[in-house]
Amino acid sequence: MPDNGLLPSGGCKAALNCLIKTFNRLYSVWNKAEDVGGRVRGGHVAQKIKLSTIAESLGLSTATISLALRDSPLVAADTRERIKEQARALGYIYNRRAASLRTSRSGIIGVVVHDIMNPFYGEILKAIESELDRSRHTFILSNHYDSVDKQRTFIETLLQLGGDGVILSPAIGTPAEDVMLAEDNGMPAILVARSMEGVELPIYRGDDSYGISLATNHLIGLGHRVIAFIGGTDQTSTGRDRYQGYVNALRKAGIEVDPNLRIPGPRSKQGGFEAAVHFLSLPQKPTAAVCWNDLVAIGLMNGVARAGLIVGRDISVTGYDDLEEASIATPALTTVWNGQAEVGRLAARALLDKLAGSHEPDGMHLIKPEMRIRQSTGPINR
Repeated sequence: MPDNGLLPSGGCKAALNCLIKTFNRLYSVWNKAEDVGGRVRGGHVAQKIKLSTIAESLGLSTATISLALRDSPLVAADTRERIKEQARALGYIYNRRAASLRTSRSGIIGVVVHDIMNPFYGEILKAIESELDRSRHTFILSNHYDSVDKQRTFIETLLQLGGDGVILSPAIGTPAEDVMLAEDNGMPAILVARSMEGVELPIYRGDDSYGISLATNHLIGLGHRVIAFIGGTDQTSTGRDRYQGYVNALRKAGIEVDPNLRIPGPRSKQGGFEAAVHFLSLPQKPTAAVCWNDLVAIGLMNGVARAGLIVGRDISVTGYDDLEEASIATPALTTVWNGQAEVGRLAARALLDKLAGSHEPDGMHLIKPEMRIRQSTGPINR
């Protein structure tokens, strides 16, 4: 079977749940009863359940039932809920394929990200799913792993499937025409997490430069002056903006920026762990490190601890994103909340609004980060 990148494996609990739900819903969309719905027993359609059946059981019109099951605001909220409960009780299954023939909408949204193994994207996806659930949309997921070709194949396949829209965290090197391929074919696109040049689309992401400046200023306030920056790449907007936030904070404090204190590349716990050797062997011994994300920070803390140093006393470490793991790490990680859930929610809402004909302004929509101070940072100890 050719790999279209539609159902890659997940790496975190939230993302895995999203994948399972996606599979179940797509099974319903493409393989359930050919008509409007059906009662399923033992994997077989035992009895057709039509809109008229639900209407008769509630003493309402078929039109009202149809509107309610499509979440139309023309039907009062309490009536919609009563209709949905009755539909579930009767075993009714909404047939998205039949509805799409009437509305020219499939109810399917494409979501393509760098790597679902990163819990950062898992949190975004969970919020996207929650928002799409409210409008009876489902999504198909792809990891591009920074492969432009894989990403392009996914967008083309989504167009062939009649997808309603796409939410995209673009791969490194994505040409503008690849993203506009969706828009030019009537499939609205929204960007998340990463920005890119040459496209006029809504972009939802955290204010990375400001967020990293918060972490750097926190360390400066504790007396640290030799502060390393670990992880990331200038090939992405997040990498560039976060490093620039670090540079800006140092300069504002009158601290010279030493390029030797930058260790680019790591984006995972393994990368952070391996960077610890380089970090501890720098000629100018850092007393603190600003890490590109929480995963790098946790890996670095493990590497530093293995070398016999105590994080929070001998070395201070900050992360970025405030993943769930940050608060339960040892020691608990000082980090920056980056609003992943808010990014996912707003992006999904913006796409649904686009589909409804209400356009969000193009350009950057930034979430303001917040500092989370825990035990991995402390006053300079030398």
